[in-house]
Parts: sequence; structure tokens; C-alpha cells
Amino acid sequence: MAAYEKAGESNEWYTPKFIFDALGCRFDQDVAAPRGGPRYVPCDRWLDDGVNGLDVDWFGFVWMNPPFGHQRHKRMWLKKFFEHGNGIALVPDRTSAPWFQEYAVKADLICFLSGKVKYERPDGSIGGSPGTGTVLLGAGDRAVGALLRCRLGMVVSV
Repeated sequence: MAAYEKAGESNEWYTPKFIFDALGCRFDQDVAAPRGGPRYVPCDRWLDDGVNGLDVDWFGFVWMNPPFGHQRHKRMWLKKFFEHGNGIALVPDRTSAPWFQEYAVKADLICFLSGKVKYERPDGSIGGSPGTGTVLLGAGDRAVGALLRCRLGMVVSV
């Protein structure tokens, strides 16, 4: 459990809308959508309601905010994301973690978000600051363009 979570609270945390507003793009799929989560992610299809995004084929330009749990889970999601090669993934910026070093180098562009993102809870309230920052990993030309335009933080080419 992260320092900003409290015992008994949900581990469901949603990407705040301002990130999508800044990216200014539309996605074909949200491949790791939370069940019953907000529908302000600008996309045509949400993989949720019992569909495990790891078990189905992805298409087009994807948005991925995978579960932030154990590194094994992050590795599974990032492996599929980079095999797909077309989208933006939001992950913690744990730069010293082996999973981060293994997959961040596969990105075409990385945006280290300025400040700590306060994620939204299922009830719409805003959570506290997490113990780590957040990065957006871009794969493909559309992702690179969106990350260069977004002005959300420091952009690094890999």
C-alpha cells in the first residue's frame, strides 16, 4: 500500500482529466479502463467490465494506465504495450526500478510530468499526492506529437 492510501480504501485511482485535455488527442482504445470508471478518457472503446486488456487484441492508438501494483503486472502490461507500438502509457517514474529501466528505453519519447499527479477516486474526489512522480511513455508518431505539444513536463527522447 502506498503512503497516500489508507487501509480499507479502494486502490482504484483514475487519471485526471487535465492530462487528456493537455494531450489534445483521441484514442481508439483505453486498454486498461477501470470498471465503472470515468468516461472522460477521449477514446472510442474502453476495455473494462470484466474484459482483461491483456487477454484481447488491441487496435489503433491506445491509452494505457495499467494497475500500479506489483512489478510483474507492470511488466506484463508494458510488454504488450510496446509490442503493440502505438499509444501512450502512464506509469510511475520509478527510474531505478528494473521494470522501468527495462521498458522506458523502448519508448519513442518520455514525458516526466511536472509535480506529483493527484489521481481521482471512484467517488470523484481528488486523492493525496503519491510518493512518486508519473511519466507518460510514448510509442509511435501520434504519441510523440501529443507528448511534444502537451506541456505537461520535461520531455526526453530515448
